[in-house]
Amino acid sequence: QSRCANGTHVMANVWMHNGFVQVEGRKMSKSEGNFVTIYELLHTEKFGGRKWPGEVLRLAMLMTHYREPIDFSVKRLEEAERLLAKWPAAEASDAAPDETVLEALADDLNTVAAVQALHALAHAANLDPSRLPAFAASAALLGVLPKKAEMDEAIVSAVDALVELRLEMLKAKNFAEADRLRDELSEKGIQLKDGKDKETGERTTTWELKR
Repeated sequence: QSRCANGTHVMANVWMHNGFVQVEGRKMSKSEGNFVTIYELLHTEKFGGRKWPGEVLRLAMLMTHYREPIDFSVKRLEEAERLLAKWPAAEASDAAPDETVLEALADDLNTVAAVQALHALAHAANLDPSRLPAFAASAALLGVLPKKAEMDEAIVSAVDALVELRLEMLKAKNFAEADRLRDELSEKGIQLKDGKDKETGERTTTWELKR
């Protein structure tokens, strides 16, 4: 019928059959009274007594292969949220997504393997800032790029200045003052991540808001 109605030789070039959607281990259905929409997850406290960020919802779904039943549970969403918290916040990048992520997606849309590859990239980026663009591009491709919360430019400049001052204290081996600055920023909700420039070997520091 579809071929006749649309004048095509084939009904579809790709046929994908996804697993059932479950909620806390039970099939989602209105008759079960456990039906929840994406809008409700994003904008209401109907599920788990809180709202859930889009990145968390997307990552939670990507952590299950599309052919398997996907279980929406508070535990699963919290697991995805904890994983995101370990990843570096970044802006969108013009770099190409990492090949390991693309290869996983090309293998029957294996998002589980893609997320595992992305987590390895995040770990590498935390240790080596030069790896951040590849991570950011890969995370953006999957719709799970952690972003710095919007802040006033004056506040951002003030934080950047303190981070630079701390780097100067570390170079001068004034570790007590460097630790004090780190603790001061931590009290204000700023998390520092130290690393080294891959080319120069110099110490680098990035920062993000604690999540």
